[in-house]
Amino acid sequence: MCFLKNIITNPNIIIGDYTYYDDFEDVANFEKNVKYHFDFTGDKLIIGKFCMIASDVTFIMNGANHLSASISAYPFAIFGDGWENAMEGKSYPFKGNTLIGNDVWLGYKSCIMPGVNIGHGAIVASHAVVTKDVAPYTIVGGNPAQVIRKRFTEDQIDQLLKTAWWDWDIEKITRHSADLTGANFDFLKD
Repeated sequence: MCFLKNIITNPNIIIGDYTYYDDFEDVANFEKNVKYHFDFTGDKLIIGKFCMIASDVTFIMNGANHLSASISAYPFAIFGDGWENAMEGKSYPFKGNTLIGNDVWLGYKSCIMPGVNIGHGAIVASHAVVTKDVAPYTIVGGNPAQVIRKRFTEDQIDQLLKTAWWDWDIEKITRHSADLTGANFDFLKD
């Protein structure tokens, strides 16, 4: 287990403070689990602070996208040899950056597809395949991932989002760590 910010070398992977990755074999596997992340595509994987990423979580990036409205999805142009002009005037689908909010838990072997935005405080179940955005403080699971339930009431979620505890200075977070691991929202009103 390690804080990812300490080991990431790819400038298109941006990791917030205290986000950790746990791997059964080697934490260096994290970047290997970011698939089809080609420099020429230009997309970014942006992960917030205090996230928990389990072993074998996979991020599929935009470089995996193929044409889906054309007669063939085959990427002729990448092979050259007379096919290099096959994509002239066309472009592969680009779904944008993949964004993971703060305080998000990504379960074992979950898979996040390109351009997905996972909101603050969300939980993604083990083996889930996330194909669309996940609202803050929502638990999702399955293939494709579906909402299982909200973690809190809408008022509590609003309060958490307004408070944005992950942006507090570390001394304040430390003082309130016991509160943050509890279920009493009253301390957030101060």
